[in-house]
Amino acid sequence: MVHSAFLSSTIARTAPVLLAAGLVLAGCQTGSEPMVNAIALDADQGSDQNLASLTAAVNANPRDPEAYNVRGTAFGRSGQNAAAIQDFTTAISLDPNFYQAYANRALIFRQTGERLKAVEDYNRALQINPNYDSAYIGRGNIYRLAGRNREALVDFQRAIDLNTTDPRAYHNRGLLYQLDGQHNQAIEDFSRAISLQSTAAEPYSGRGVSYLALGDVENAASDFSAALRIDQTKAEYWVNQAILLERQGDRQKAYRSYARAAQLDPTYAPAKDGMSRTRA
Repeated sequence: MVHSAFLSSTIARTAPVLLAAGLVLAGCQTGSEPMVNAIALDADQGSDQNLASLTAAVNANPRDPEAYNVRGTAFGRSGQNAAAIQDFTTAISLDPNFYQAYANRALIFRQTGERLKAVEDYNRALQINPNYDSAYIGRGNIYRLAGRNREALVDFQRAIDLNTTDPRAYHNRGLLYQLDGQHNQAIEDFSRAISLQSTAAEPYSGRGVSYLALGDVENAASDFSAALRIDQTKAEYWVNQAILLERQGDRQKAYRSYARAAQLDPTYAPAKDGMSRTRA
């Protein structure tokens, strides 16, 4: 049986950003938690057709907790959070030691802003299996977003000590090192995350921020370009590129990148501030 925490394909949207007139470092604490290595369903796993197939499997095996866990994953993929929570809860009632279902439900609670419930579920998963790296990473990310950085670091380190192959552990620990000004260590962690999943934009962006903080403009430019090659939809990436261009004195190109960021996210203050600074 394949059990795993659900949702996937990119690392958590917490890309660091270089901010303000002084171009100082800051972390952008945004958004969702992708890249929890997922049950390997097809790209249309949240489609009506796929859900119908998974419901048929549940109806055929109503005492099988795995059937509910897999369908809960698909509900989560499709944004049907209440249905996902119900399926994970049913899986847990059928198998109280189903630690993966606890972690899956925790992620849904995280997505719906119920962080206390999410932490409780991660705690329960780790009580059942103290070596479950995904639960440490998930709980650590909740702690990080809550500003409980010491506890977050402990959880990411625990996952790494367990030899996790999940790039989120390294990426998120890199964010904490970066926040603490430990840019060489952050670069090492972002590089490790990239080696584990080279198709994710976030660690390139994060590593570029640390390179630029250390004055390594060439590597910063390369990483910011790599992030944008992978994903051109994030305002943070355009702002990072714009700040680099601004620092190099190319205000015209910097303005265009700031403007693109503002187009993607009209409420994003670093983009608007950058446009004001570089407007011809």
